Amino acid sequence: MGTGGAHPGPESERTRDPVAVLVVDDQASFRSVLRDVVARLPGFEVVHEAESGEAAIEAMDERRASLVIMDKRMPGMGGIEACRAVTSRHPEAVIVLCSVEDMDQRVIDQCGAAAVIDKQALSPRALREIWRAYGRDGAEA
Repeated sequence: MGTGGAHPGPESERTRDPVAVLVVDDQASFRSVLRDVVARLPGFEVVHEAESGEAAIEAMDERRASLVIMDKRMPGMGGIEACRAVTSRHPEAVIVLCSVEDMDQRVIDQCGAAAVIDKQALSPRALREIWRAYGRDGAEA
């Protein structure tokens, strides 16, 4: 391989050590969709699933995913509150909130989410772009 820059180095390195992904949604059917989207991303691997904000915090304490894709609205602790808790314990995590509702940018900034994406716009390309913008080169996978 030559040096010239057509292939970004950090992404190539990430494909050797997969980016660990935690998917969080109270609906099993949407967790399945999230798993399918992540499976289409080379270099990314779902390491755990959670169905609540509380379970997401516990999963992060145990597995430490680098990328968390979390539903905004869930029974019990919702995504915004869970995002605050996860980012306070694991500031290196990149959290993407998914919602069908518009969200106030101040709320996003205050909870520590890297991005918010409409559930219908969720795609491998969208996640890749978010990871390129917010991912950490040295993130543990």
